[in-house]
Amino acid sequence: MKRACKKAGLDIVYICMLFVDWLFLDMNAFFASAEQQMQPALRGRPVAVVPTMTDRTCCIAVSYEARSYGIKTGTNVGEARRRCPQLQVIAGRHENYACIHQQIIAAVETVLPVEQVCSIDEMVCRLSPQHRETGQAVLLAQKVKQAIYDQVGTALRCSVGLAPNRFLAKVASNMQKPDGLFVITREELPQRLYPLELSDFPGIGRNMRRRLENKGIRTTRQLCALSKRQLVDAWQSIIGEQWWYRLRGEECQEKPTRRRTLGHSHVLPPKLRNDEATRAVFIRLLHKAGMRLRRIDYWAARLVVKLTYCNDWPKWKRVMYLGRCQDTPSMLKAFEKAWRSRPRGGRPLHPAITLIDLTPGSSTTPSLFFEERHALIAAQTMDAVNEHFGANSVYFASMHEARDAAPMRIAFTNIPDVAAEMNAEEKQAES
Repeated sequence: MKRACKKAGLDIVYICMLFVDWLFLDMNAFFASAEQQMQPALRGRPVAVVPTMTDRTCCIAVSYEARSYGIKTGTNVGEARRRCPQLQVIAGRHENYACIHQQIIAAVETVLPVEQVCSIDEMVCRLSPQHRETGQAVLLAQKVKQAIYDQVGTALRCSVGLAPNRFLAKVASNMQKPDGLFVITREELPQRLYPLELSDFPGIGRNMRRRLENKGIRTTRQLCALSKRQLVDAWQSIIGEQWWYRLRGEECQEKPTRRRTLGHSHVLPPKLRNDEATRAVFIRLLHKAGMRLRRIDYWAARLVVKLTYCNDWPKWKRVMYLGRCQDTPSMLKAFEKAWRSRPRGGRPLHPAITLIDLTPGSSTTPSLFFEERHALIAAQTMDAVNEHFGANSVYFASMHEARDAAPMRIAFTNIPDVAAEMNAEEKQAES
């Protein structure tokens, strides 16, 4: 940016350099575009990715071609088909998406290091000093985008945001989609943000927006004009002060988070919508959750068992106390006790289990009772066998009918270990 000033009667022209510190990358319609990359016949066509092939479920990802028909994430599949009869509905192949995710990270790191993987479709990079001038940063962002196209696939589009802090870089990545590149510099703040709706900011959901509106804050201009004290009052938390700094381009130290829950759920296909099969799927879900719990070395205090039924039948939920548990047999005993109390007569649709009140192994004292230690050793031995010979090489007989149900699913903030999850097929193929 060129500016002119007068000093001692002379016209002096100098360059005012603008800088950014962070690059945020957001893959556009990731699951849908991944399918278009893997299946070239889908490119340029409306695509919806679903958890299971039934019109009763909802879309978990839709391509931009499908969005032009008013279809979005969360749209019921039956309604989506009515809006777009030519819609291509694809059952999610999450192990493939996780593999492509790893390829994208590798491609980005041929240009610059990835500072943090935020989710399956988002990552953030800290720019080095020589790349923080906006012109250099834009060139680097273009190289990142090109690396993904060249090394992973041309059907994979991404939007990149450049800004002085991570928060605003994420905001910038959403300001131009698809395949966008948007820059926010500190010198432009806060005016650069004024066109945004409050809901455009990560962290302002429906409830937070309602709270802000109740305090008379309805626009981004009003939000940016608040003092630290007013923002703390709006959030009823010190988080409000962090927002004051974020909106001005300052970097706030994120408070370390601790995992508090871990769970799995599965929408049942029609053939499994009966009590016997549902129980088997529940056990399969617990088996997966137990393996994950031990892999990340956490212990659970309680188990939540939920079951949604077809045809508006009332939902069922039980919370079971586990003490401090890491072994699958103890979880199964708690589940069986809960299962006996379930209502009869409904047609099961969506079983879910959640392990809650988690504590890390480093701050948990293992049980002193031999039976409980023996159960944990048995579970760890099953994990070792399944990791070596393949998933489901050893499993509980009660989940036999559902051993192939509840395949890998990706929560956007929790990318599964594909090598561990897929070891089964590879090992079994070798044998």
